[in-house]
Amino acid sequence: MSTVAASSTQAPAAAKPKWRDILASPKMVAIMVLGAASGFPNQITESALQAWLKDSGASLTDIGLASYVALPYLLKFLWAPAIDRYPLPFLGRRRGWVVLMQLCLALAIGLFALQSPEVSLTPIAVCAVAIVFFSATQDIAIDAYRTDVAQPNERGLAAAANNLGYRTSAWIAAAFALVVADYFGWKPAFLILAAVMAAFCFGTLLAPEPHYEHQPPRTLKESLVVPLRELLGTPSAIAFIFLVILFKVGDAFALRLFTPFMMDVGFTKTEIALVLKALFTASAVVGAILGGVAMVRLGLLKSMLIFGALQAASNFLYYALALTGKSYPLMIVAVSIDNVAGAMGNIASVALIMALCDVRYSAFQYALLSAIAMTPRYLLGGPAGYLADHSGWPTYYVVSVLLAMPGLLLVWLMREKIKLLDQPRA
Repeated sequence: MSTVAASSTQAPAAAKPKWRDILASPKMVAIMVLGAASGFPNQITESALQAWLKDSGASLTDIGLASYVALPYLLKFLWAPAIDRYPLPFLGRRRGWVVLMQLCLALAIGLFALQSPEVSLTPIAVCAVAIVFFSATQDIAIDAYRTDVAQPNERGLAAAANNLGYRTSAWIAAAFALVVADYFGWKPAFLILAAVMAAFCFGTLLAPEPHYEHQPPRTLKESLVVPLRELLGTPSAIAFIFLVILFKVGDAFALRLFTPFMMDVGFTKTEIALVLKALFTASAVVGAILGGVAMVRLGLLKSMLIFGALQAASNFLYYALALTGKSYPLMIVAVSIDNVAGAMGNIASVALIMALCDVRYSAFQYALLSAIAMTPRYLLGGPAGYLADHSGWPTYYVVSVLLAMPGLLLVWLMREKIKLLDQPRA
């Protein structure tokens, strides 16, 4: 799709670097820290919001509908061209936008703490949408930074470093909110999270700036029309878009109502925070590292086939937990295996999107492709809640496995085209 070689902070070496050296490089550390900043606000409007509404007596259908506050994540491509076109007058092309959004997020999370779902859900929704909007804009700049700074042979490990930071930070935010809410209430939990969000600015200030060989687009029209022409101008474009949509759909559906499911099974909020979320994060971190390292050896095609099959099969463990009820051994197995497999699948998905982007327009192209990839995650909340309410959790997880099958089939049908994406850009 794109034909321009990506720039990076260092020239390609004569000898192929080892994965350990790549993962420990300054730019990978920066990618990990920025990934943490990206993941931190996400769970405030996901797991924490779901538990908050559950505490207030909201139905599963209402909780599922509340997931639509996350629609700015899905629509972020609409304003991403402005991030490509207008770098801020400080901290380079990407990091200026990141810092600004981090400050806006801290303010919005602080306002979130002052609301009460028992009184009205409308102010909750307004604050949540603001948090998601600022978070989505931060993601646009962070994803573009990672795409710009990573060389083709570093994509898998760059995705792993991002996932490592994202998952760890997301767990910290969710676990902290749930534990503090259990003992002190939701208001102090959100106020402290707002302060932590502001502290991420220091990590952004220290991140190395990519070297750019090309100037930003000269007009907004150029930042929109040219990258769209690149993405949609090849015979395989539509097939790749469907692949981006379908590859993670089963996994996204399975985790759409994870917190309410675990609460219905019988786990308390503290258990979810300290045990389930800890397992969730630790296993996802292991999966991200395994996926990134494995991609160096397997390449994109084999990674998508193997990781995709694993993440689909792992959903049967939640089906078993739904039938069995509260069981610590089964819970540990289900959460651990599912999140190792899901993180490996995410590495392959992110690497695919990075491979399809042009460094000149990486903010818009990555935002558009990642928004397409997240479409199932943010549009299935209503159907997921309805299915759980009316058919029960066992049926819910059988459906999640079936939803994964079309994506795997499409990977196999497109295997020759996917192989070409692993070739260095000319």
